[in-house]
Amino acid sequence: MEIGTMLSMLGQGFGVTLQIFFLTLVGSLPLGVVVALARMSRVKPIAWIMKFYISVMRGTPLMLQMFFIYFAPYYIFGIPLSMESKFSATIVAFIINYAAYFAEIYRSGIQSIPRGQYEAAEVLGYSRLQTFMKIVLPQVIKRILPAMGNEIITLVKDTSLAFAIGVAEMFSTAKALVASQVSMLPFVFAAVFYWVFNFVVEVVLGRVEKKMGYYHD
Repeated sequence: MEIGTMLSMLGQGFGVTLQIFFLTLVGSLPLGVVVALARMSRVKPIAWIMKFYISVMRGTPLMLQMFFIYFAPYYIFGIPLSMESKFSATIVAFIINYAAYFAEIYRSGIQSIPRGQYEAAEVLGYSRLQTFMKIVLPQVIKRILPAMGNEIITLVKDTSLAFAIGVAEMFSTAKALVASQVSMLPFVFAAVFYWVFNFVVEVVLGRVEKKMGYYHD
């Protein structure tokens, strides 16, 4: 097989990898905020439920969560499995898994803000929402960016786990090419794809951190 054809096939797999990556971020970043706020709720049952959810998501393998979400509809409700359900199960598993990790990062950032800032905002007539959006959130974002960056980079590599339930992302494609061509070259190309993608993510996150630099502790 020509290298150009090989790269084209890997490129198609990389397109699926990008879909998993971006859909996970779009779903897990806002969900993580909701989970974090619920985790800090004064309503104890809500806080306990969220604490249990986070514990389960962080305490069990992502691959196992994918298998459960993919096979549960069939074994519980008799819903036939399909390629579409494989991709949907992957996205759902990634979103709920990463939301748990992001939630704990958000929570640590929110709790790091001195209580005096909330009291000062209240004296100035800010509502709770205005205080959070205009005063707390910008500082939280700056403080959690390094930890968020680590998780986002981990997400890039974790997309390869989708091969476990047959989603044709880049690693699956590389693995199939290695088997059919009896060559390690597809793995080398895939590694370059992942590295370049992670490098781009690092550059983007670095620029965001630099722009947030005007929020000093």
